[in-house]
Amino acid sequence: MSGVMKRMGMIFRAKANKALDRAEDPRETLDYSYQKQLELLQKVRRGVADVATSRKRLELQLNQLQGQSSKLEDQGRKALALGREDLAREALSRRAALQQQVSDLETQHQTLQGEEEKLTLAAQRLQAKVDAFRTKKETIKATYTAAQAQTRIGEAFSGISEEMGDVGLAIQRAEDKTAQLQARAGAIDELLASGALDDSSGMAKDDIAAELDRISGGTDVELELQRMKAELAGGISASQQAIEGGANAQDAQRQQQGRPNFDKQ
Repeated sequence: MSGVMKRMGMIFRAKANKALDRAEDPRETLDYSYQKQLELLQKVRRGVADVATSRKRLELQLNQLQGQSSKLEDQGRKALALGREDLAREALSRRAALQQQVSDLETQHQTLQGEEEKLTLAAQRLQAKVDAFRTKKETIKATYTAAQAQTRIGEAFSGISEEMGDVGLAIQRAEDKTAQLQARAGAIDELLASGALDDSSGMAKDDIAAELDRISGGTDVELELQRMKAELAGGISASQQAIEGGANAQDAQRQQQGRPNFDKQ
């Protein structure tokens, strides 16, 4: 059971990784990384400002303590001049305590100054890296955009893109439907011509009717041709009879006039 669950978990992670990879846009990832670097740089700069502020406060405290130390020294000198050794000793004791504070503050000041220098150098280096990353980021984004556009153009020309694939499928379906309608129309024409289907309009004729119409049409033509031949033949006979009748009349007239018929001789 544990093996099945492990396999299901692996399949789920693989599918989730594939979905994330499909949804990931490198340009958005680069912009997000750049934004995080800017936030880190801003934090380093705030750290430098905080350290510099603390250093400045220590410097002000040092100036105040040094002023008080100088004042106590003057007061002790005046008291000693006036014969007040006790007051002079007290003033010097207070001055010694202030000098210890001054020494501690100077140590802290040096430490803060070192930290400030380190943070300042780190901020400068980080700024340089951020600037370099920004330049590289914009170059990668421009290259990715150009490659994406080129890929889409290539897919459009080759017809393998999703949009062009849908268009190609629509064209293919239209061509298939057109071919199917043409085949159906041709089959119906053949069935009507063979008489397998009846034409409700009464205009269609089967093969036998068409053949009878053809023979009938041919017979009418033959009859008309025979009639014309007969008319032509009758006309020729009448003309010949008229010619022969004229010749006989001339012979009879010559015989009556006692002239021989030279035509017959």
